[in-house]
Amino acid sequence: MRKDGVRVKKTDPMYTVAAYIMDKRIDSMNMITIDMPVDPVQKYINEKRKEGLSISHIAVFLAAYVRTVAEFPLLNRFIVNRKPYARNELTVSMVVLKAGKMDHGTMSKMYFSTKNTIFQVNDIINSYVDENRNAPDNNGTEKMIKFLLGIPGILPIGVGIFKFMDKHGLLPKKIIDMSPFHASLLVSNLASIRTNHIYHHVYEFGTTSIGITMGNTREVPKKKNGEIVFEKCMPYGIVMDERICSGSYFALAFRKLKKYMADPSLLELPPENIEPDPDLNKILV
Repeated sequence: MRKDGVRVKKTDPMYTVAAYIMDKRIDSMNMITIDMPVDPVQKYINEKRKEGLSISHIAVFLAAYVRTVAEFPLLNRFIVNRKPYARNELTVSMVVLKAGKMDHGTMSKMYFSTKNTIFQVNDIINSYVDENRNAPDNNGTEKMIKFLLGIPGILPIGVGIFKFMDKHGLLPKKIIDMSPFHASLLVSNLASIRTNHIYHHVYEFGTTSIGITMGNTREVPKKKNGEIVFEKCMPYGIVMDERICSGSYFALAFRKLKKYMADPSLLELPPENIEPDPDLNKILV
């Protein structure tokens, strides 16, 4: 029995078959770019700043994503060893650059709840960044890496053992908690280092089913009142494991994400309703 998820035994037969046809995440990756208008987010950030609150762009996005997961719980599923699981935590892995070092960062993960408001998400992110940016290299991920590198010849053996244990649900919870590869979402804000968005690979090791990167803003043409105008947008490069849910489910979920990004004030109160996993009929996070 896995420590990080609940086995989903009753699901659409198509997805059961798909996990055997596409038995690796690299086989099942779908990619899309979604352009998110910048002005509504920046307007909200400026309004909160006048109220004495400092809220970041990444906080608005992650609050919108957490709320979207509350309504679309299949986003928090993963596939291991051809079997579907509903994750029992809502976690996000994110690289944090060390203070004053553009070429050195560390990656761990944050823990959220589908009940979180935008203010709670903002606090979690700030604590995570402060803890990892200014502290020595001693978070769980760094400790695990140092251990694997500390004994000559143990790296290939240790990684092989971790992969085998993970595949068969034997990986200890302590290692899962330290691993940034076992997360609901991998996110990278490349705009913070003035870089364009990319389609970040989803790791074969671990359980991460969705990766999202944000890149430099750009002007996107749109039709308004019969004329072509340009709107400042931030592109989001999204990579999805299509074995966890259908394309139409992803489309509806990201449409809702865009709605929350267009009006972040909707995220200031806890959600009125949290959808249970449809095949398990219960709320896990």
